[in-house]
Amino acid sequence: MRTLVIETATGACSVALIEHGAVIAHAHEEVGRGHAERLIPMIAALPDKGRAGEILVDCGPGSFTGVRVGLAAARALGLAWGAVVHGYSSLALIAAAADWNDVDSLAVAIDGGHGQLFVQRFAKEPMKPLSDLASLVPEEAARFVPDDRIVGNAAATLVAARGSGHAASVGLEAARVVVLPVELRALAAVPIYGRAPDAKPMA
Repeated sequence: MRTLVIETATGACSVALIEHGAVIAHAHEEVGRGHAERLIPMIAALPDKGRAGEILVDCGPGSFTGVRVGLAAARALGLAWGAVVHGYSSLALIAAAADWNDVDSLAVAIDGGHGQLFVQRFAKEPMKPLSDLASLVPEEAARFVPDDRIVGNAAATLVAARGSGHAASVGLEAARVVVLPVELRALAAVPIYGRAPDAKPMA
């Protein structure tokens, strides 16, 4: 069975088509905030217009708008194709794609907006979360994370707040889903926002 992967949780718009555990086609663009305009054309450019029996989509955390765009597309295509739709966490994918050499645990830190970081710790074998997802200012995150290896687009910020550690920037790409353990890519296709939305309803 083919799997279409949709990745829109950060500034990248990324898609991949996987068959028998191997990537057979993929596309990746840094679009900033243009996910809604680029995602469907990128999927349509894949073999068979991206049609697959399973769809995997990044549920977040990350950009609120990007997460919603990816989930809306995944659900719509799943309905149209009769495909199964599952989700995965952006932090789990970053952890899975990181360099695990000489460490048994690491932390993922990405920009959460409003001066906060989305942070989560992971174990190596078997790869699994060691903590819940947290949205913290750098000083709080420094107390939350004991790991010396920190990956993600906010890794350098967290290392600076801790005053020690090794930072590595690991980006989100749909094609990297092949390294994510199966149990971590079977989430419900619902958003993982990480914190409350910025907009508040009027009284």
